[in-house]
Amino acid sequence: MLLNLFSLCGDDIVRMSDDAAVETMTVAREAICRAEALQVHALARLCKIRGHSRWVADEVALDLALSKHAADGLVGAVEVLTTRLPRLLAAMEAGEIDLRTAGKVCEVTAALSDEQARKVDENIAGRVAGKDAERVRRMARDAVCAIDPDGYAERAKKRRKDRRVELIHTGEGMAQLFAYLPAEIASAIYVRVDGIARKLKTKDEDRTLDQLRADVLADLALGKHEGLPGVLAQVYVHVPIDAALGITNDGCHLEGHGPIPGELARRIMADKNSVWRKVTCEPVSGAVLDVGRTRYRPPAALDEFVRVRDRECRVAGCRRPAQRSDVDPHRDYRRGKNGRTAKENLTCLCRRHHRLKDVEGWRFTLDETTAELTVTTPTGRGHTTRPETILKPAVEKSDESTKDNLGDDTSEPPF
Repeated sequence: MLLNLFSLCGDDIVRMSDDAAVETMTVAREAICRAEALQVHALARLCKIRGHSRWVADEVALDLALSKHAADGLVGAVEVLTTRLPRLLAAMEAGEIDLRTAGKVCEVTAALSDEQARKVDENIAGRVAGKDAERVRRMARDAVCAIDPDGYAERAKKRRKDRRVELIHTGEGMAQLFAYLPAEIASAIYVRVDGIARKLKTKDEDRTLDQLRADVLADLALGKHEGLPGVLAQVYVHVPIDAALGITNDGCHLEGHGPIPGELARRIMADKNSVWRKVTCEPVSGAVLDVGRTRYRPPAALDEFVRVRDRECRVAGCRRPAQRSDVDPHRDYRRGKNGRTAKENLTCLCRRHHRLKDVEGWRFTLDETTAELTVTTPTGRGHTTRPETILKPAVEKSDESTKDNLGDDTSEPPF
């Protein structure tokens, strides 16, 4: 149902049902995406008329009431969308993504050549509709890693030299302490701080988890806290067997962050504190089949299998890592739903979405065969996710150039 948004008045809004309100929201978003695409074309035309002068951004800043910095960013995004990412611009014209989402792809592809950027554009074309901005950014990032693996590894190496700590004073007696660190180190620090905070969050503790994490980090840094026994700074790194052996550098993934260069993955593996686990994947689809049992102080095997398989909270758009989520039985035995403690009946849900599952009007449906989870909202709209594979499925390698870049390693299980 298409709505004439500009004919709606206040009384129309007041009389709307929940379904009509959601429909209006959706159509309005599509209109915004199309309007922003029109803005991109108009600005591209202005740049051409002005001979791509450096002063175009100043004119745009005044006419659109933007800061000079924001105007520079907008002009840069317009140049990229109209020359390097035309299919992404077409998705805006179709009402599928907005300028903010397109801007994230522009940022991810900034270091690529024009030819490589167009390959990324082709790779994600037709797959962005219905995806949130962060998911689109991840798709583009994965495409960049596949198309330019050597460049990605070199840029990652250079970035590590930029590590730093900054103090930014804000108002009302507060300040921000910013640390720019290698991803595996930042992840380990957060996991340790979060683990201690959760141990301290007892029924008698009135501080929130956010406040506890801040206090724990401060106490650790100032030497007032030495940590708690049993709280490990554990992060997951997925490494295909051929990358582990140095045959290729593809397919390595730091949980909660994304792809990492093979050289970095092997360095983490060589650390004396690292623990290896074998994860067996189905060769064609890349789906997790089994998690090895041998490791230091293992948790329940089934619990860890589900966390490794799901990787994140299973609700669409949620990025909460599975290691910091609840393993939830879809059919709860305690509620008379014939629930089984088996991988087919378990999914990872962050605490918020775990609670949402029991809210009236919401429905969570799990396909025990495919592990697809469908979340149905109170208006009857369904949103389905599947566990993201660790290995890239062989069927996704549509041409020889992509196959060469991704590596032909799907027949081997990763560590």
